[in-house]
Amino acid sequence: EHLMLLDLGRNDVGRVAKIGSVKVTDKFFLEYYSHVMHIVSNVVGELDPSKDFVDALSAGFPAGTVSGAPKVRAMEIIEELEKTRRGIYGGCVGYFGADGTMDTCIILRTAIISDGRIYVQAGAGIVADSKPELEQLECENKARALFSAAEEALRYAGEARVGQ
Repeated sequence: EHLMLLDLGRNDVGRVAKIGSVKVTDKFFLEYYSHVMHIVSNVVGELDPSKDFVDALSAGFPAGTVSGAPKVRAMEIIEELEKTRRGIYGGCVGYFGADGTMDTCIILRTAIISDGRIYVQAGAGIVADSKPELEQLECENKARALFSAAEEALRYAGEARVGQ
């Protein structure tokens, strides 16, 4: 699964990078979080002089690592199968500097509060040898972190006093 994600990341970066500048750094290291761990690799490239930050941002939407491959067909399947639109899930948050720099990250494991309810989104990468029950468990573990954070926030809010 990680190799597929890495290829998708290289492809997205390669769409706007100078030829030959796309590189994979920090390959296959582990990052540990409260409810899951991730294999991580970084993909970097030098922006082609004919492109700008809008081109770079657009090249990553939707991120192939979230949509799947091949990207266009995967998006068609998502449209056919998913009952609810993803909203901000799979989008990005970031900033643009006055000097032309940009830093963004994909919005994953999202919690939206609407009409007094919390809605949580989490996903997993599906490949040919995926086991559905393990992918479901991965989604539940990722979502559990959001529910835990919401419960903790409610507990803390209940203990807060005016002026704190």
